[in-house]
Amino acid sequence: MVMNIKPGQALLLWHRVMLESARDDVPDLSVRQMAILLTIYLDPPPHTVRGLAAHLNVTKPVITRALDSMGILGLVSRRRDERDRRNVLIQRTVKGAEFIDRLALMISSQGETIS
Repeated sequence: MVMNIKPGQALLLWHRVMLESARDDVPDLSVRQMAILLTIYLDPPPHTVRGLAAHLNVTKPVITRALDSMGILGLVSRRRDERDRRNVLIQRTVKGAEFIDRLALMISSQGETIS
């Protein structure tokens, strides 16, 4: 889907979503954490630390630190891959899905006000 909005409108939308997010009672994620979380929820599984690191072009420790923080918030969980014990699978959670749904609603509602 292609959205035909101008760069200034895109920044205004981003600003409004960030303001609403800051005012709301949602976890305060870094841009990197948000990119990782959106990848986990928008791209089909399975997701691994190694795969996420390659996809985002960062190191595995960067992914691990972000997952630690998001795990504490209940947005994702991790478990060992039973088929290949070297891999750690990243799993979606109900709380994480609710967060993503809420974010999508924020973006959608703010997008309706851009003209």
